[in-house]
Amino acid sequence: MAHAGATKVKRALLSVSDKTGIIEFATSLVALGVEIVSTGGTRKALAEAGLPVIDISEVTGFPEIMDGRVKTLHPKVHGGLLGIRGNDAHKSAMRIHDISPIDLLVVNLYPFAQTVAKGGDYDEIIENIDIGGPAMIRAAAKNHGDVTVIVDPDDYLDVLAALKERGEVAYDARQKYAAKAYARTAAYDAGVSNWFAKTLDLPDLTWRCFSGKLREVMRYGENPHQWAAFYADGSNRPGVATATQIQGKQLSFNNINDTDAAFEVVAEFDPEKAAAVAIIKHANPCGVGQGATLTEAYLSALKCDPVSAFGGIVALNRPLDEDAAKEIVKLFTEVIIAPGASDDAIAVIESKKNLRLLVTDGLPDAKAEGLTVRSVAGGLLVQTRDNKNADDCELKVVTKRAPSEQEMADLLVAAKVAKHVKSNAIVYVKDGATVGIGAGQMSRVDSARIAHKKSKDAAKAAKEKGALTEGSVVASDAFFPFADGLEALVEAGATAVIQPGGSVRDEEVIAAADKAGLAMVFTGMRHFRH
Repeated sequence: MAHAGATKVKRALLSVSDKTGIIEFATSLVALGVEIVSTGGTRKALAEAGLPVIDISEVTGFPEIMDGRVKTLHPKVHGGLLGIRGNDAHKSAMRIHDISPIDLLVVNLYPFAQTVAKGGDYDEIIENIDIGGPAMIRAAAKNHGDVTVIVDPDDYLDVLAALKERGEVAYDARQKYAAKAYARTAAYDAGVSNWFAKTLDLPDLTWRCFSGKLREVMRYGENPHQWAAFYADGSNRPGVATATQIQGKQLSFNNINDTDAAFEVVAEFDPEKAAAVAIIKHANPCGVGQGATLTEAYLSALKCDPVSAFGGIVALNRPLDEDAAKEIVKLFTEVIIAPGASDDAIAVIESKKNLRLLVTDGLPDAKAEGLTVRSVAGGLLVQTRDNKNADDCELKVVTKRAPSEQEMADLLVAAKVAKHVKSNAIVYVKDGATVGIGAGQMSRVDSARIAHKKSKDAAKAAKEKGALTEGSVVASDAFFPFADGLEALVEAGATAVIQPGGSVRDEEVIAAADKAGLAMVFTGMRHFRH
């Protein structure tokens, strides 16, 4: 076990890029009799605030060189951090070499991620890779038996409270700060490594790192016996991780998973062309609709499966307005997520105190590049995002009859929705809205039949005869291995189909479509979702 003795904080080294709260923190340290050592811009800021501060060059006896690249990489700094106070050999070395102990290190790192995010050029980004900071953090964290290391301004107040109470930071707190410090440098280096991988097109690096910053610890995970937390990856892609929660109780693990799925669906639809609404249950769409207004889009989405929509997630591609809010609150809904919300809409939502309203100030770019990560026993599965849809495909009509203009428009909608439905996925669409969705079945035929059956229930709920799928078009996320799947669509009343193609029995399936008078389009692109 690391040395766990009491260490009075007499000397602190402060070197921060993010100067939030640093003047107030240093002022309190000085008032407690702590000597301050600092570097560069931090030293200048402290001096301008009238605080007594020792420049790092006075400690090392060596000036900052190479445009500040070398300033803290010195034995008098690292010896002061790494020297074990209760070790006679270490104490002797410190006396011989005139090394003073550093009891408190406060460092946060060069703004590498921020420089990347703002579009800095290659050389600027390279210069924002911190070297001395991580080295000091790791040294102080290793020697947490004697040294307190702080990498987060959120910890300043707790440190000050401990110092005011007893002049030292408790050992268990130093352990936690050390763990946090190593996590911080690991996440920082992960960001650098992943930037190199992307910039140099090296996706298959031998070691790959992924990181996140804690947003919140959750009440539980997918089930009540599971621990869970929510981490943001720092990409700032609009969504649940960047959203502001206007009202409602804490989001659950399942809420976040489902809300993300819902927002990704509506991101496929250009808000300049039409309002779009997706209603999600258990990460699957149970209705997607479009309209001139959000209210129209919501009602058409709801019509597809009003039973499943109860307790679902509603995602919008336009800011929530009062009329749509009034319609949505008529049915129990867990979460609404939208790019924004009017004050009148917020006032409507306030009448439902448990309904969560999230605003994101934008839609996620459906075409954005990036990686997805999934854990499996003993490893991680990593892949690029499925960032393409039917708009990116070279569509090929393979039947004698080509789809009409309206059928083609609906086919594209169906294909975009099917991309977000768990495989095997079948999606029926009519007049720009889903009218039947079959998800997650082991057989594509079963997905087709389940969607048809549910469309009959939906028609009954809407006081209409027959099935909503009559006269609809259909998208399949993957090819039909046999003609029986197509025959199930014919039974449902479909008139046109869009699918990837590529089966060894494509000709058999095409012949069945021709026999039934269906139009069929191949995309050449599969969209499995597991």
